[in-house]
Amino acid sequence: MLADAIGRVAQPSRRAFLKRSLTLGGLTLLTGCATDDQDSIEAALMRISRFNDRVQSLLFNPALLAPTYPDAMITEPFPFNAYYGEEEVRHIDGEAWRLELSGMLADRRPWTLAQLRALPQQSQVTRHICVEGWSAIGKWGGVPFSHFLRLVGADLSAKYVGFQCGDDYYTSIDMATALHPQTLMALTYNDQPLPPRYGFPMKLRMPTKLGYKNPKHIQAIFVTNTYPGGYWEDQGYNWFGGS
Repeated sequence: MLADAIGRVAQPSRRAFLKRSLTLGGLTLLTGCATDDQDSIEAALMRISRFNDRVQSLLFNPALLAPTYPDAMITEPFPFNAYYGEEEVRHIDGEAWRLELSGMLADRRPWTLAQLRALPQQSQVTRHICVEGWSAIGKWGGVPFSHFLRLVGADLSAKYVGFQCGDDYYTSIDMATALHPQTLMALTYNDQPLPPRYGFPMKLRMPTKLGYKNPKHIQAIFVTNTYPGGYWEDQGYNWFGGS
């Protein structure tokens, strides 16, 4: 779900690492920019990241399933992950909560939590992979996102689906991933209502994406052809974020 506990303080070291790596010749050869020009470096890194996005999207197989596991392999306790500390977890009133819809879809009426729970549900035991290098196996249940998008008349030829969250996080994904059979509007964890620390009332669970692409506390979904970016993506992280 949300960005995997990578503070803003990590950004300079990440940039420095990439700069040192590319100073060995790669950055100059690829872009022709001077390696002591910070603006040129940032622009070059963004171009490389966007190139990686295109390659990953071409390699993505929407019919290929991520591995699933038996319940006995579930990680206990499943780690908390966010761009803030666990003591800052948002507590949202599920009765008052409404899922707002906008953009390229036919039915933009808001949804209540009770309405989402009344839709067909499925569960999965899959591995969450964090960009920091750790992973954990969890059991998630909820509404197949492809079913929901078709139900509300989303334009399935659109490029992007974006998310705004109750903890001020935001991100976006490609439509092929949105329609993947394992992409889930998660409402439960381990057969219980989704706890606040894992994203109550609803998060998007995608075992084909890295953790920072899995938003929690979702309040709004929109469908668009305009690139929406994301909280970490706008700071230089890869947008496609495939695991």
